[in-house]
Amino acid sequence: MTSPISSPRPSGERITIQQGRLTVPAHPIIPFIEGDGTGPDIWRASVRVFDAAVAKAYGNARSIAWMEVYAGEKAFKQFSNWLPDETVRAFQEYLVGIKGPLTTPVGGGRRSLNVALRQMLDLYVCLRPVQYFGGVPSPVKRPEAVKMVIFRENTEDIYAGIEFSAGSAEAAKVLAFIEQEFPAEFKKIRFGSGAASRAWNAAAALARSEDGLRVGIGIKPVSQLGSERLIRAALQFAIQEKRKSLTIVHKGNIMKFTEGAFRDWGYALAEREFPTKVYTWSQWERTKKERGEDAANAEQKAALASGKVLVKDAIADITLQQVLTRPEEFDVIATLNLNGDYLSDALAAQVGGIGIAPGGNVNYVTGHAVFEATHGTAPKYADLDKVNPGSVILSGEMMLRYLGWGEAADLIIRGLERSIDAKTVTYDFARLMAGAKEVKCSEFASEIIKNM
Repeated sequence: MTSPISSPRPSGERITIQQGRLTVPAHPIIPFIEGDGTGPDIWRASVRVFDAAVAKAYGNARSIAWMEVYAGEKAFKQFSNWLPDETVRAFQEYLVGIKGPLTTPVGGGRRSLNVALRQMLDLYVCLRPVQYFGGVPSPVKRPEAVKMVIFRENTEDIYAGIEFSAGSAEAAKVLAFIEQEFPAEFKKIRFGSGAASRAWNAAAALARSEDGLRVGIGIKPVSQLGSERLIRAALQFAIQEKRKSLTIVHKGNIMKFTEGAFRDWGYALAEREFPTKVYTWSQWERTKKERGEDAANAEQKAALASGKVLVKDAIADITLQQVLTRPEEFDVIATLNLNGDYLSDALAAQVGGIGIAPGGNVNYVTGHAVFEATHGTAPKYADLDKVNPGSVILSGEMMLRYLGWGEAADLIIRGLERSIDAKTVTYDFARLMAGAKEVKCSEFASEIIKNM
């Protein structure tokens, strides 16, 4: 069987990293996965935009040497493997890549190819910038007030995948361990197996089946190391980009030793590693306790006036309300995996939907990064040249900025803004915009290139 990446490498050079800084050659090799369903249509449109922006910005001095690698349905059909080892090695070797939407295999095996790539490459930051493009249909009154960057922890939390199905031997083993070692905590499991469960009323019988009580188990790991590296990356971004605040979003009022610890570790790290660059609500609380609220307010005001980044926190459920009612109060957000999933998609809806929401998965220590569409494969639209390629295009814009090619990234933003402003858009926007001209996926890419 032919290796998925056995064809000759394109002419180009590897991106490398030295002392935490990327060294990007003039013609870097970038592996890409076109994706499943609508992926091929979207990729064909997007790569034209990327190449046009680079050519317009730098002429012949720079270009990208694209190298296709395989995952998802295309890989399975050709190589009987949803995620070939060669594909993972390509992303490991060349550091930076981009991908379209992938189908999650049905049945056993991997829960998600996207999650698998993030874990294998230790891409601990899921980076989700959210901004509004004028003219995009939105369900909220002031979408232009939304301009946030979410740093979502990518490798821990229950979303990372430690679960045991109800009725399984693994779940029974975990339940038995909790009952034996932590009997007081075991009582919180309403319908757990064993002696303790029999104390519950007859309602417990409703959960019984022939093979005993069925209780699904999920384990939520949150580590100091994992929390600190995520929050460190968010703080470095906020300081470098001169953003006004970093909000640590958590549910620590309930999950005190996981999400509460995430918040506490974040405050401690901010004060320890960035003492001259930030002011934290934790500092405010200490000053209030020692010298009163007026002194604390004066201290915070002086710190922010000097250009320091305000580090604060917000409960997750309140945050989902306040990004609607008071979006101006949020700038950079650092949060755990599951909260980040909810929050990034909710914010995407405020600015026009996940169809134009970009995403990147980054390890700022090793330099590895995979930028990706944040939407699904939409197989019913496959090969129709119909869907909006905005998510991959904006993910590529993020990738160019990550490479330090900001001039090309700026051209993509300009082309997209002007195309939307002219109301020359794909069907998803056209059906919601009065006087819009509906164009195909490929034609939308042409409009963006024309409007650069």
